[in-house]
Amino acid sequence: MRGGALWGWVGPLLVTAFAAILRFTDLGRPRAVVFDETYYAKDAFSLITFGVEKVTVKDADKMLLAGNTGIWQQCAPGELDKCASYVVHPPLGKWMIGVGEWLFGVTPFGWRVAAAVAGVVSVLIVARVARRMTRSTLLGCLAGLLLAVDGLHFVLSRTALLDVFLMMWVLAGFACLVADRDWARARLAAWVEQRGGVTGAGLEGVGPSLGWRPWRIAAGVCLGAACAVKWSGIFFLIAFGVMSLVWDAGARRAAGLRTPYLGTARMDLPRWLPAVSVVPAAVYVLSWTGWFVSAEGYGRNWDRGMSQGPVYFVFDSVRSWIDYQLMALNFHTGLEQSHPYQSEPWQWPMLLRPVAFFYEGPKNVCGTENCSQAVLGTGTPVIWFAAILALIAMIAWYVATRDWRAGAVLLAYAAGWLPWFYYAIADNRTMFLFYMAPLLPFMVLAIVLAAGLLIGPAGAPRERTVVGTCLAGVLTLAALWNFGYLYPIFVGEVIPYQEWYDRMLFRSWI
Repeated sequence: MRGGALWGWVGPLLVTAFAAILRFTDLGRPRAVVFDETYYAKDAFSLITFGVEKVTVKDADKMLLAGNTGIWQQCAPGELDKCASYVVHPPLGKWMIGVGEWLFGVTPFGWRVAAAVAGVVSVLIVARVARRMTRSTLLGCLAGLLLAVDGLHFVLSRTALLDVFLMMWVLAGFACLVADRDWARARLAAWVEQRGGVTGAGLEGVGPSLGWRPWRIAAGVCLGAACAVKWSGIFFLIAFGVMSLVWDAGARRAAGLRTPYLGTARMDLPRWLPAVSVVPAAVYVLSWTGWFVSAEGYGRNWDRGMSQGPVYFVFDSVRSWIDYQLMALNFHTGLEQSHPYQSEPWQWPMLLRPVAFFYEGPKNVCGTENCSQAVLGTGTPVIWFAAILALIAMIAWYVATRDWRAGAVLLAYAAGWLPWFYYAIADNRTMFLFYMAPLLPFMVLAIVLAAGLLIGPAGAPRERTVVGTCLAGVLTLAALWNFGYLYPIFVGEVIPYQEWYDRMLFRSWI
């Protein structure tokens, strides 16, 4: 392995190790059921125990913290449906949480460890995809480091919520498509070379078929998994699918083909369609395997189906499953219940209303009478405000040059942010800042691409390189300091009340 390729892995792995140390240190603190862990920790435990989500008894959270796992409501054999829990999110994220509970026990560490792993893996992926997009190991490591020290990413990586898994699968799908772009262009370049290496002169015909593309299929698996964690993954599936097809047309045009769009329609579209539809759909349905094979799932109608023969059983299973999906869709579109930490999409980029995942005010345990122990789900302000500037720079860059990297980052950000405006305006839906989780890697990529523009390409004037590198270094140091200052309110350290209050950088954070 050449030195550049070696450091292309060593550097990102070192940053990933740093992220892992941050996320796994005192992962079981606070020893409490934090925010929506009250749903997902128990649902995950139910999935690994029964294959479906079941209803728990009163005070189940306290029982789990006391080491008592007998939390299930008991039902008579003929009334199993009364013990089935109605849940509104697909099961994959909860299965992932459940694996941690199976390995390490139903404890705060056990139900958070899968989230920590997902957070760490996402740091490695973003470092590698940034390196691929910029051809710079340094910028790749910067991307991983910024994601590692973003507060919202950090808190979600230490909490048993679904959003960190959604973020990881969306990012993985994007990374696969970037790899597929390089793979497809390399195949086209080899085809052109076989024809004499002539490009740009207008090659006749539609060009070659590139066959079944492994990276695109892998992207379909990842984006299907994102949908199987939360339905909002569908926004990225649609956007990234279209983006990939546009990249195909651009690759054929760059190869010198006179009819790149016709070539894409004839040679790429037939295999593109199943990769972005059949493959994700199959992953989504497979994530419900526990529900299909269990008699105790909500709305399952197992006994009635079995009593009328195998054909009707299969038909009734599918019909019941579709009914369940429609019920969940109706719940999501009608979710208007007020919450003290809800916020609107236009508030998210400026961190105007984060979510208090946990807060207690113990007495006389921190050197003063009034103490605070908090976990605040907010981003690192230096990174988020830099991301706003970087995204504006990406718009200008794309308008000026049509650079695919700027376009990809902007499309991903738009796919994850703009749909929520519809729900805010049309449905008045209850929403939270952590819905931005899937966008965090693309905010970081925008910053890194902007840093690359400031530093300049190889051969740029030395003055530009020095100034750009210094600005990127100042931003990195500021982000590290900002994260370190807020660290106590990210991890639930017990600190004096005044120190907690000082870290409420905006009054809207309280």
